[in-house]
Amino acid sequence: MSGFIKRSKEVMHRKREEEPTVFVLYFVLRALVLVTLVRSAFLGHYEHMMLCVLTLVLLLIPSFIEHTLDIDLPDLLESIILLFIFAAEILGEIDAFYIRIPFWDTILHTTWGFLCAGIGFALFDILNRSESSKIHLTPLYMAVSAAAFSMCIGACWEIFEYGADCFIGVDMQKDTLVQGFNTVWLDPTNSNVTVPVQGIASTQILLTSGEVVQIPGGYLDIGIHDSMADLIVNLIGALVFAVIGYAYVKTRDGRSLAARFIPRVRRGRGRRTV
Repeated sequence: MSGFIKRSKEVMHRKREEEPTVFVLYFVLRALVLVTLVRSAFLGHYEHMMLCVLTLVLLLIPSFIEHTLDIDLPDLLESIILLFIFAAEILGEIDAFYIRIPFWDTILHTTWGFLCAGIGFALFDILNRSESSKIHLTPLYMAVSAAAFSMCIGACWEIFEYGADCFIGVDMQKDTLVQGFNTVWLDPTNSNVTVPVQGIASTQILLTSGEVVQIPGGYLDIGIHDSMADLIVNLIGALVFAVIGYAYVKTRDGRSLAARFIPRVRRGRGRRTV
């Protein structure tokens, strides 16, 4: 732990000198998280306090990756990652933006797909340009691989959400109110015939205790719509970056949009290379 803290201090000192904008953003977000932590302590929301501690650790990850792998994260990419962490954990979970703002989850998953494709593209680009590498991918193959990398990360996250819902008893896969579905479960012949159930006005759930839970407005789907929507927008974000990354590899224009999202190997202390 002491080594991690020491390396973090070294990274923060370098950022203060080389990346003042990211440095200021990091400390502003950190201060907001600490305020939220204190507020949660006064309100007795201990689960929110744990989320705040987790967020403080997550905010260190970009700098820690830079120092450990000796790479440079572009300022724009690192700023978006920091804002994404804050938006997902503090605004989304603690301030309930996932519930209060209908498209909050969709926006974050689209952004996450875009960022993961950028990280994947950077990994393939670094390996592709390495003198010791025996494999050299074409720009099109790199773009497809980056999108696949992003989708893999997105699928792993959905598995994590499903596991958390099943074993911890939370609702990370947000339920969706639907008015109809098609199922073979209601087929009386058991011959795999789809039975449509449409126009659902309300649902009643009878518990073993005899209590009846009323769900007005339709049927409560438990996660599949949310998971599929998350993966679809993840794919959209990944494909957008794949197109941008493909154009970057073809031109190697250091002033292009993709260059602001692709990490680079640091060659020489304090000097960036494209």
